[in-house]
Amino acid sequence: MRELISWAAAAVGRVVAVHPLHDDQGPWRLDVVHNGVNRQYVLRAPTPRIGQSMIATGATALQVAEHHDLPAPRLIAADLTGDQSGTPASLETMIAGTTSWPDGSPERLRAAGAALARLHTVSMGPREHLPFRPRPIAVDDFATDRRLGRMPTTALLQQADALITAHGRPDEPSVYLHGDVWPGNMLWSGNQVTAFIDWKTAGVGALGVDLSELRKQAAITFGPEAPTEVLTGYQQSTGHPAPHVPYWDAVAALNTPTTCWTPTATIRRNNFLKTALQNLP
Repeated sequence: MRELISWAAAAVGRVVAVHPLHDDQGPWRLDVVHNGVNRQYVLRAPTPRIGQSMIATGATALQVAEHHDLPAPRLIAADLTGDQSGTPASLETMIAGTTSWPDGSPERLRAAGAALARLHTVSMGPREHLPFRPRPIAVDDFATDRRLGRMPTTALLQQADALITAHGRPDEPSVYLHGDVWPGNMLWSGNQVTAFIDWKTAGVGALGVDLSELRKQAAITFGPEAPTEVLTGYQQSTGHPAPHVPYWDAVAALNTPTTCWTPTATIRRNNFLKTALQNLP
């Protein structure tokens, strides 16, 4: 850790404090003093939760975000091989704001949808460290886990998996994706999104990968009306209907554990999935 902190200090100044942001693990917030000015940065390196490839993906995604002036932290330094820092690492700005959502008001949900639409203005194909993503949080594949008997299943999840498999993935343009759009990865100032954070599962693919993940998360967190508000904000921003929404809603719902983190979350996920299947062509 000492070598890692020294590498970061060489880029931004004297590190006076290090604060883990995920229990006792990284990423870490660095408190820095440089020329008498106090600043904060976020340092990322592999942990039991985060592999080397995720560090590379996150750093590359931030380079794309800066190039297109998108709402995201700015990459300060990256050592993807670990030659300088002792381990693959990246260092980024820390954006002011909060990830807490005091309510699921229509205004806030529409603002979230509109902010997401801005990311998808970037059309791009796969490149090194930004692979094609067929589903949100693509490092997980709960549908396959259930199919192969590695996880219990239910009649609803089996039916949905069969229908989605038979339907097939729609042929759509490829855009820049965050990959893990949920309330905890969106920073707010008032009712405006200031940044999307935590880009370790970013990539490229259909816009529905991100849009339906946010719709699913909104449904689980705020109830069945919330996904409509997210979609409204998104479509108002783009000026045209989002394609294949029921398909991507089902994909997002299938990429969750059979039993979610609370009984309410499981019920809301199931209801969101049922609605998707009812509207699937």
